Amino acid sequence: MQLKMNDCTIISTHCRREFMLAELKKENGNQLYKVKKYQQALPFYTEAIELCPESPAYYGNRSACYMMLHQYKEALDDARKAIQLDPKFVKGYIRVVKCCLALGDIAAANNAISTVKELDPNNTTILPEVKKIEVIRRFEEEANKAYAKEDFRKVVYCMDRLLEQSPCKRYKLRRAECLALLGRYQEAQEVANDILHVDIQNAEAIYVRGMCLYYQDHVDQAFQHFQRVLRLFPDHEKTKEIYKKAKNLKLKKEEGNEAFKAGRVQAAYTLYTEALQIDPHNLSTNAKLYFNRATVSSKLGRLNEAIADCSAALELDSTYLKALLRRAKCYMDLGEYEDAVRDYESACKMDKSRENKRLLQEAKLTLKKSKRKDYYKILGIDRNASTDEIKKAYRKRALVHHPDRHANASDGEKKEQERKFKEVGEAYGILSDPKKRARYDNGQDLEDMDGMGANVDPTTVFQAFFGDQYAFGNGGFTFQFG
Repeated sequence: MQLKMNDCTIISTHCRREFMLAELKKENGNQLYKVKKYQQALPFYTEAIELCPESPAYYGNRSACYMMLHQYKEALDDARKAIQLDPKFVKGYIRVVKCCLALGDIAAANNAISTVKELDPNNTTILPEVKKIEVIRRFEEEANKAYAKEDFRKVVYCMDRLLEQSPCKRYKLRRAECLALLGRYQEAQEVANDILHVDIQNAEAIYVRGMCLYYQDHVDQAFQHFQRVLRLFPDHEKTKEIYKKAKNLKLKKEEGNEAFKAGRVQAAYTLYTEALQIDPHNLSTNAKLYFNRATVSSKLGRLNEAIADCSAALELDSTYLKALLRRAKCYMDLGEYEDAVRDYESACKMDKSRENKRLLQEAKLTLKKSKRKDYYKILGIDRNASTDEIKKAYRKRALVHHPDRHANASDGEKKEQERKFKEVGEAYGILSDPKKRARYDNGQDLEDMDGMGANVDPTTVFQAFFGDQYAFGNGGFTFQFG
């Protein structure tokens, strides 16, 4: 069918009207764009495109608007449509470059740069993007090497540098993953949540959130996240790996707990040890495993091992009160009272409970006692020794160490025996007096008790004890040994 002249005129007039209306829409959008009202400008560009869908300029305008709204995927689609309509549209290629950089597609950005250079060899507006690509390549390479070495702090640093060049989700999520591996769960979750807010099906963001839950020992919630990722992407390797570790770790820990409850202590120790090999990045669970193994070692009497495991738990979680109290108790049992006091002081700072305060006071008292002379040891008797046993011990030791018995010894030996004779006198002077002995047993300072410690005259004690059994000779006492 052939069109008549008046029909062509009508069509031409209709097209001109649509074009003029489209230009008006574009101008309205431009005015809003200039005052940074990008969201309001967007519908005008869309209306212009609907009126004239073959105009590359309108797609270019809307692409620029999407870019200002950080909607780079939509911006890239419009930029590509623009250069499809006009393969020589240089501004369109430049927008493709910028969008590809924002989306982390460096290869596509490079291809677009090559086209710009072909179309406009003297174009300098593309130079900043060329430099960005150089920086991106360098830090991507460094990040990959650091990740392989598990140097996650270096990876975070590289991602920060990359994000200065490109707001790519991939960089944000790699950074979030490494933050989680460094134990900075809140920061990692914030990144993942921000991405899921605009992209609810983003598998990498769901994976990162699952990591954070798993590493904070919220295992069941973590499992739900891992399962969700695998429903979206069944071949997501990192999720498959961590999900397997998480299930094995949970099972092995539960087996260890059951063995301990059943009294199979050595089996529990072995199971906790095996569990600790599964995932070194799970700081929270591993801290609990170290504590559980320390409890087992303590029960087996292996106190030094228990202390080492408590220290390992505290290294992973410095706020782990149970591990701190367990280590303090082990220090007490080993007689390492200063270390015990230090741990109990730390425990009281975490939890000022009455029980923790009591344990601290007991440790301080025991430490004070440990630094005094042990008068029971000096006399060679038990702490529950009777009065008669104290007297017998004193008689024996005093006669052994009396200076007159060592009159012919060397000067050094004389001084040593005099020191021991004095200590024996001190010990008897305190332990033979019920009141002084009670105060000594309660840890009271010797200086606070009259007639104690250094104030005791061993010769006076000796004379009071032995009376006239021994007479003075020219060199002192004359001993009548049987």
